[in-house]
Parts: sequence; C-alpha cells; structure tokens
Amino acid sequence: MLLEIEREVDYTRSMIGRSRLDERVMQAMKEVPRHAFVPSAAQDQAYYNGPLPIGHGQTISQPYIVALMTDLLEPRADHRILEVGTGSGYQAAVLSRLVAQVFTLEVIASLSQQARQRFDTLNYTNIRCRVGDGNAGWPEEAPFDGIIVTAAAPTIPQSLLEQLKPGARLVIPIGQPYYHQDLVLVEKADDGAISANSILGVAFVPLVGQTR
Repeated sequence: MLLEIEREVDYTRSMIGRSRLDERVMQAMKEVPRHAFVPSAAQDQAYYNGPLPIGHGQTISQPYIVALMTDLLEPRADHRILEVGTGSGYQAAVLSRLVAQVFTLEVIASLSQQARQRFDTLNYTNIRCRVGDGNAGWPEEAPFDGIIVTAAAPTIPQSLLEQLKPGARLVIPIGQPYYHQDLVLVEKADDGAISANSILGVAFVPLVGQTR
C-alpha cells in the first residue's frame, strides 16, 4: 500500500506540488491497520489503493487520498484537528498518530458508534466522536489548528472557516455530488484573510446534514 501511495504521489507531483509526502504521515499510514476499518466482506481488499464501501452509501477513502489530505493539513504534534465525516474512522485514526487531539463528526449515528468501538479496541485515546451535522462544525471546541472534510460540499461552509485558527489550514473536496470535484486547500492568514487553491480532481460522497 505504501509503495502504491508513493507511486501516486510521483504521478501527480505536478498537481500536488510535492514529490514526496512527509515521513511522519507515511509512518502513520504504516502504523494504522487499515483492515481494522474495512468491513469483513472486503478484507481481501483492505490494502488496495482505492476506496471501499462501508455501508450507508459511504466509503473508506483511497489510501493515497487519505495520505495526501493529511499531508496538506501539515499536522503537528500539538495540534487540535477537526474532522468532518468520521465514516469508518480511518482518517481520524491516521491523524491521531500525528496530533494531540482529533475531534470527529459523523451524521450517521451507527457509523459513529462503530468508529468509536474501533478506536477503543485499538486504544486510540485522543479521538473524540460526536454525531452531528458536519456543516456546523464543533463550535464548543473551536478554534482548531486544522480542519479536514472527507465528503464533498458545494461550497466551503462558513462555520468551518470561522472555526479555523488564523494561520491554519482546511482541506476539503468542493463540487457537486458524483460529478466533478476539486480537492481544495484553504489557508487562513494571521489577519483572517482566506485563500483557496485547487489541488487535483477527486470523487467523494456528498456532505450531508441539516444546514447548507
């Protein structure tokens, strides 16, 4: 799997602006057992470099995309990170190896509960889970040192921009469900100014919730 990620990075380096990912990110990808986050029916594909269904119309993302989004976030050991879209819990688990605290939101209660059980089993103690609308973020714990969104939104939710610390990054797929989407890196300057750059084309399930 790690070799496949490295090949993808090399293939897309002109788009992503880097020829390799941070060694800490690759080590986290090595440490987290992806098979523990994949349904039993797909265990033989657990380390396949592609997305896999996890039920409820959701997927566990392609390992390359998980690694890339994590790298773009530039996580540090003292960071508090918000993840929108817990899904299987795999992305949160990878982040948990790199930062002080992960706060992860999932709108589907059963997926959130399953992820929480996986975190407990694997002793990932620095992840907090909540069932809720990801569009609204987690205002009680804001501001965050970074935000990662693992579902596609038509536009960047204003609430997430407000919950981002100055100097921090937000990584989010933007576009219409099941059509063209761009993985977007958003940076919030120290004065609060927002800049956004498209990195490469992606395909994510839609971000769902009560607010838009």
